[in-house]
Amino acid sequence: MKIIAVGLLLLQRTQQGLSSRCRNLYYKSMGVKLQGYVWLRQVDIPRNFDDIEIESFCALDQGVTLLCSGEPLSHPKIYIGAYTYINRNTFIDATLSLIIGKHCGIGPSCYITDHDHGLDINLPPLAQPMVSKPTRLGDRVWIGANVTILKGVTIGNDAVVGAGSVVTKDIPENAIAVGVPAKVIKYRTEQ
Repeated sequence: MKIIAVGLLLLQRTQQGLSSRCRNLYYKSMGVKLQGYVWLRQVDIPRNFDDIEIESFCALDQGVTLLCSGEPLSHPKIYIGAYTYINRNTFIDATLSLIIGKHCGIGPSCYITDHDHGLDINLPPLAQPMVSKPTRLGDRVWIGANVTILKGVTIGNDAVVGAGSVVTKDIPENAIAVGVPAKVIKYRTEQ
């Protein structure tokens, strides 16, 4: 019985690996800049493939969406550093510049963006112009489940953002931040 279970598990892993390699080839052919092998499990990149760059040894889990809008720029709108893991159902939405550093861990069902719409009283919500500001996550950042990171935010290296937080302002290096809006409660260097 154990041999059959191990065999089925091995077969499943092999199938997932082959599917991921096929997705790598497909997205590369569409213009996504994949620097080496990236583990891709049923991700969604609906358009603007040339605006995305992902370094090697990243893993994007099932249901991750990478969405770039607007005219192409001279730099990637979404850049993901090497060895970063993005968990299930996370949505990354960029119009200008959204950079995720190396060795980051992003929990499930997060939303990270570099833009929102204006607030002109004379225009309906969807007619508002986009307001964009670069968003950046440093290296080794850990983002808990269901976190929202809004435009113009920089999260410093080695910072942690607790589950369910909404990040509206910069978070310094080594900080642990939680809440709505997220506030620093302590630093990782403190015992």
